[in-house]
Amino acid sequence: MTEKEMKKLSRAELLEMMIEQSTQIRTLQEQLEIAEEKLHKKEIAIDQAGSIAEAALQLNHIFEAAQDACQQYTDNIRLLSERQESICQKIENESREKAEAYEAEVTKRCEQMETDTKVRCAEMTAKAKAESQEYWSALSQKLEDFYQAHASLQEFLDKKTVMDEMKKAGTV
Repeated sequence: MTEKEMKKLSRAELLEMMIEQSTQIRTLQEQLEIAEEKLHKKEIAIDQAGSIAEAALQLNHIFEAAQDACQQYTDNIRLLSERQESICQKIENESREKAEAYEAEVTKRCEQMETDTKVRCAEMTAKAKAESQEYWSALSQKLEDFYQAHASLQEFLDKKTVMDEMKKAGTV
């Protein structure tokens, strides 16, 4: 930023810029301290190593620690997997039990509904038979009454039938 541009800024903007820069400076100082500390640790490690054999021994311990950590990690994964399988099996068993109980309840309800339906059907059939028998009896009675009331008609029909038969036979 040029001087002209800086002169155009207000005091508040300049203060904000200064605060931002101080924050950046603080962050950079912290990073520098961390880097110097790491460098110091490396120098100590190099001084302590002394020889290639000592360095190899130290590396060997690091590899052993890494191997132990890896073994512990795989053991933990195996245990977690076993626990998870156990939990899944438990949930599956509970689900099966609930499903079987629900199935038994539904079967029981279906059987009850079937029984109720059969009873209602039997009642309806019996009622229909009774009504049809009653209707047939009433119709039979009406036909009998009609027949009795028109007995002369029956005689006429009987005579006509005899006449028709005689005509067919050629006797009349």
